[in-house]
Amino acid sequence: MTDERGGPLAGVRILDLTSVIMGPFATQILAGLGAEVIKVESPEGDNMRHVGPMNHAGMGHIFLHANQGKRSVVLDLKHEDARAALHKLIARSDVMVSNIRPQALARLGLDYDTLKLAHPRLVHVSCCGFGQDGPYAARAAYDDLIQGASGISWLMSQSGAASPRYAPTTLGDRVTGLHTVYAITTALYERERSGMGQSVVVPMFESMVQFVLGDHLGGLSFDPTNGEPGYARLLTEHRRPYETRDGHLCVLIYNDKQWKAFFAAIGQAERFDSDARFSTHTNRARHIGEVYAEVARLMRERTTQQWRTLLDAADIPNMPMNSPYDLLDDPHLQAVDFIRHVEHPTEGPLRTPGNPTQWSRTACAPASPAPGLGEHTAEVLEELGYTPDDIAALRRRGAMGNT
Repeated sequence: MTDERGGPLAGVRILDLTSVIMGPFATQILAGLGAEVIKVESPEGDNMRHVGPMNHAGMGHIFLHANQGKRSVVLDLKHEDARAALHKLIARSDVMVSNIRPQALARLGLDYDTLKLAHPRLVHVSCCGFGQDGPYAARAAYDDLIQGASGISWLMSQSGAASPRYAPTTLGDRVTGLHTVYAITTALYERERSGMGQSVVVPMFESMVQFVLGDHLGGLSFDPTNGEPGYARLLTEHRRPYETRDGHLCVLIYNDKQWKAFFAAIGQAERFDSDARFSTHTNRARHIGEVYAEVARLMRERTTQQWRTLLDAADIPNMPMNSPYDLLDDPHLQAVDFIRHVEHPTEGPLRTPGNPTQWSRTACAPASPAPGLGEHTAEVLEELGYTPDDIAALRRRGAMGNT
C-alpha cells in the first residue's frame, strides 16, 4: 500500500501492538504525522472497541479517536502461524511498539534481545508500567493505579478535594503516550546517524513521577530538606474557575503589570502598593491562598461578560470555562478547523479532534477513519506475499480467530 498523505513521517512503518489508550494515542499521533501504522489486534479486538457510546458493536468512541489512520490486522499470537506472519511484518517495519508486559512479550519471542539478531535496525519500543530494573517491573499498571502511585490523588486531596481522587481524564496514559511519541521519533533520528536500532522502554510510573515532581518536589528538592513538598499556587483550594454573578470565568492575574492593571480596572489602583500581599511576586506566592480568595470575592460582583469586557480591555488573561458542548462551537477551534467532520464508512458522520501541530512544508492530509476489526488483514498479508489460498488456510487453522 502506498500512503499518499505525505507528512513529516511519510515512509516510516510502525507495527503497533498496543491497545487501550496509552499506546494507541501515541501511534495515532504518529499516523497523523504521516507514518504507516499497522495495528495488530487479538481476535477479540482492542478493549476500547467495546466501550460506548457507539453506533455499532466494536466501534466505541474512544477507539474511533485513538486509531485513525491505522490499518487493522487480526492475528492470534498464541498461534504459531500468526507469529510467523507477525515476524514478516516485523521484517518490513522501522518500529515495533507494544504495551504488552515485557515478560509476556519475551514468552512470545518478541523481546528486543531475540528480535535484534534478525532485525538490527528495528526500533523496539516497550510501553510498560514501570522501568524494568526495579522491583515493580512485572506489576500490572493502569491509569488509575499510576495516578495514585505518582502523587496525583494526594495532590487532589491537598488542593481541597473532599477526599483523594483521580483526575477525570486518562492523564497517565496520555502523558506517557506523548513520551512514547518523542522516544520513537528520537530513536529514528539516532538510527539515521548510527544505522542501528535499539530498545526503548517508556514506563508510565517514572513518566508521571517526572511530571508531578517537576512542579511539586518543593522543599524536598534540597538536601537537607528546605520545606514541604508542593507548589503552593497549584495546591490552594481557591485555584479554580471563579464564580461570577451569573456563571464562571477562568482568570490568571500573574505578573506585576497585570496586577496593577487589574486594580486600576476595578477602581482600586492604590491597592497594589498599599496591600503588601499583592505588591511583589514573592509576596503573592507567600500569600497565594489569600490572594486567590480575594479575587474570588471580587469576581462575584460582576457578570461573566462584564468581567470579560473589563479584563480584555486591561489585557488581563482570561478564558471561558468550557464544556465539551462549548468546544464544538468555540470560534477559535472553528477558525483553525480543529474539530474535523468526517464520514466513517460504517459509523456515519463523526466529529473528531484534528492534529494540533501546524507544518509549513510537510503537512499531511487528514488520516483515514479508524478501522473495523481485522478490516485490513487480507490486504496486509497479501503485501507480505501470502496468496488468497494461504490466507484462507490461516483462517481455517485459527490464526486469525473468526475474522
